[in-house]
Amino acid sequence: MPQLLLGLDIGSSFVKATLVEAGAGVPLARASAPRVEMPTRAPQPGWAEQDPGDWWRSVVESTREVVRRAGADGPSVAAIGLSYQMHGLVVVDRRQRVLRPAIIWCDGRAVDIGRRAFDLIGRETCATRLLNSPGNFTASRLRWVKEREPGLFASIDKAMLPGDYVAMRLTGRVATTASGLSEAVLWDFLGRRLSDDVLGAYELSSSLIPELVPTFGEQGVLTPAAAAELGLSAGTPLTFRAGDQPTNAFALNVLDPGEVAATAGTSGVVRAATAVPPTVSWSITC
Repeated sequence: MPQLLLGLDIGSSFVKATLVEAGAGVPLARASAPRVEMPTRAPQPGWAEQDPGDWWRSVVESTREVVRRAGADGPSVAAIGLSYQMHGLVVVDRRQRVLRPAIIWCDGRAVDIGRRAFDLIGRETCATRLLNSPGNFTASRLRWVKEREPGLFASIDKAMLPGDYVAMRLTGRVATTASGLSEAVLWDFLGRRLSDDVLGAYELSSSLIPELVPTFGEQGVLTPAAAAELGLSAGTPLTFRAGDQPTNAFALNVLDPGEVAATAGTSGVVRAATAVPPTVSWSITC
């Protein structure tokens, strides 16, 4: 059996798994889970929450199924890559236990928090350092938890994106990427570091943010427990992690300055590669 690469896409409806032959780049098998769409809960109008445990159970089911369909075995899988639903918030304690349902991408509860932060941080800084408004993104959702659920907030050890949570379940390592922090609007593009402007505006400690690992490169390896659940080999490396839209841009080959692509679905996204970050203000609409 040739060496295989396992790709996992963590969606809000399904988890999809694909096995690709590493040398030829040819897909060998695909699978998805669960059999019916994952539940999304709306405790109040405009809210949207999911149980991160549902993502993990679907990762296990789809991985086992795709390996079966390919007629492969655990040792033949050489590496794993993750694509995931963006902008969600997962919070865990020091024992890596999830403290509340994940607030997912289509949740609207933090809109006003993001607007206030935009005014506080300022248009110029948002445009040139964050390349976005704090908006209704992950940092704003973490601030919402701080304001509305202070008892729970006090128990948080780390705040993560959906892909970071799945990576934690795979490797036991709590980590994130610069790409992930950018979608959370926590990345300073000029300083190339965690944004002090956003942390300061939201009165959040940098200790809540996981360690940084590269988007491309080893981000950890499968633990024996995770390998046993998935039917793979312990020590298999996780070598890629990014949100669905950056992954889509990479797949569309938007890599060099001047290249632009657009997609339309439940959200519309325009991507453009530039040589340097913008240095002038521009209009931002939340």
